[in-house]
Amino acid sequence: MPRTSAGLLLYRRHPERGVEVLVGHMGGPFWARKDAGAWSIPKGEHGPDEEPRDVALREFAEELGSPAPVTDLVPLGEVRQSGGKRLTAWAAEGDLDAAAAVSNTFSLEWPPRSGRVQEFPEIDRAAWLTVDEAREKLVTGQVPLLDRLLDLLA
Repeated sequence: MPRTSAGLLLYRRHPERGVEVLVGHMGGPFWARKDAGAWSIPKGEHGPDEEPRDVALREFAEELGSPAPVTDLVPLGEVRQSGGKRLTAWAAEGDLDAAAAVSNTFSLEWPPRSGRVQEFPEIDRAAWLTVDEAREKLVTGQVPLLDRLLDLLA
């Protein structure tokens, strides 16, 4: 059975830059020196007994350190990421101070085979990007969500 996750794509309308989306740079040593393809919408895995919409809201709060500043979520559907994981996403208009984001952490043996376990943030920084900027930085499997968002707003 493929792994499933759920996420929230927060967007805002900027007078000069147009539509901007809030995304996070993935934390940990693997992503530390990468930029293109190293960003993601706030999301997380869930099991068959969890409601994906609830998971999307929970993961947003955990990865950005603040509850989603929205009430209405619009479904963006499902995308398949490179590892086969299925991501169900929603969009919502809202605003949040990206510089104030503080993520939860995960444990990882680092360096490999050292026996030393370290904590790393799931998201090491967040930023508002234009849709074109986000196309360059998001992991490839999430890029279709940007087109779906733009279709929704058209």
